[in-house]
Amino acid sequence: MWVFEEEVNGEKLSHIINNTHENIKYLPGIKLPENVLAVPDVVESVTGADILIWVLPHQFVKRICGQIKDCIKPGTVSLSCIKGLQDASEIALISSLIHDELGTDCSVLMGANIANEVAREEFSEATIGCNDVAMCEVYKKLFTTSYFKTAAVQDKETVELCGALKNIVAVAAGFIDGMGLGGNTKAAIIRLGMKEMMMFCKLFSANSKDSTFFESCGVADLITTCYGGRNRKVSEAFVKTGKSLDVLEAELLGGQKLQGPMTAKEVYHVLQSKGITTSYPLFRSVYEICYEEQPPKSLLDNLSVVDC
Repeated sequence: MWVFEEEVNGEKLSHIINNTHENIKYLPGIKLPENVLAVPDVVESVTGADILIWVLPHQFVKRICGQIKDCIKPGTVSLSCIKGLQDASEIALISSLIHDELGTDCSVLMGANIANEVAREEFSEATIGCNDVAMCEVYKKLFTTSYFKTAAVQDKETVELCGALKNIVAVAAGFIDGMGLGGNTKAAIIRLGMKEMMMFCKLFSANSKDSTFFESCGVADLITTCYGGRNRKVSEAFVKTGKSLDVLEAELLGGQKLQGPMTAKEVYHVLQSKGITTSYPLFRSVYEICYEEQPPKSLLDNLSVVDC
């Protein structure tokens, strides 16, 4: 397992993980299996691997691909758990970036599976997006346990987009919590957010399946992220404290990265390039609040004029 090397209490994180079998910074209190070896050299960690599992902030993917592309063996495949998009005028998936940079097939795994809950072996579900039927079964066998259930669908693009877009809706949900509003308002945010997610997915892929939104990657992940998780937490604090998102990220996330605002910017650029920002009032409002100093209340002002 590749670990970005850093020092925690004066000791290298990789040494702590290998000696104590615990990631005391990012997953404290959880004992890792003794056969999990933390390796700070990314090239060493991928050498000889048959399957690469990607779990890192999406803004670092291209750099890591450049470091390992000459080191992976022929036939290696990838599976991405990364919830984000490339910043471009056209919709650009992280799985496509991995495929283009490495020349490997890249499937995805998304769903309502907040890390610390999965680590405590609380029952969770996930959706595997894979367009290869044979590999669907391989990934299901690889990930499914008694407490972690997976379902595979051949709608990879929709699965991956859901994983990214729900973080924008979670930011909006955090704004609602920060303004002290209740369940009715948050339920409206979730419904309207799901509506825009479906519209955006169909904009990207005419073959996007409605049934995929009822898998764990869709409605389930959206609900859990709007009630828990880092994007909701930081966005609530943003409203209550008036501090910047960058400051709150550093104060509240302990080194983890905030994905929702960045994804909102990436999506906004796509919508802007197509001249359709007004068709996505929730996505647009989140972007404007995060990057154009619009007040959080503008979210409700913009949504109140939407035709339900």
